[in-house]
Parts: sequence; structure tokens; C-alpha cells
Amino acid sequence: MSTTIEATFDGDVFRPTGPVALSPNTPVRLTVETISAERDPARSFLETARALRLQGPPDWAAKLDDYLNGKEAVGGG
Repeated sequence: MSTTIEATFDGDVFRPTGPVALSPNTPVRLTVETISAERDPARSFLETARALRLQGPPDWAAKLDDYLNGKEAVGGG
């Protein structure tokens, strides 16, 4: 499995900038590519939304107003 994780090196360890889907003490191989310091560290809305790992019903987007106004019961799914 291969995935890209952005991190910051604090002088001792690499600190991921977001959640990492690995169990503690999982062995990994790191390849380091520096990122320009001029890059805006702010995360996009989509990155933030994905990191929240929200669970909801399949029709959540279509019936958002109903769920917000209590017309539908919200269940995980």
C-alpha cells in the first residue's frame, strides 16, 4: 500500500499535518520530498471534511434541510 502524507519535521520527528490511517507502531518506509516554505499551510475545505470522517445516511445531501429541521431522523450509515 502506498499513500502520501504531508508532515512537518520538528527537528526530532516528523509530525503529520492530518490524521494517518495506520495503527500505532506500524512499520513504514518514508521518502522525503521537501515542500516550498511559501506554500499556504491552510487545508482546503475538502481535506478538512474528509479528515472528519463524517458518517450519515445516503440521502444526506438531498435531504439536508429535512435533517437540519428535524423532519428526518439522522442515523449513521
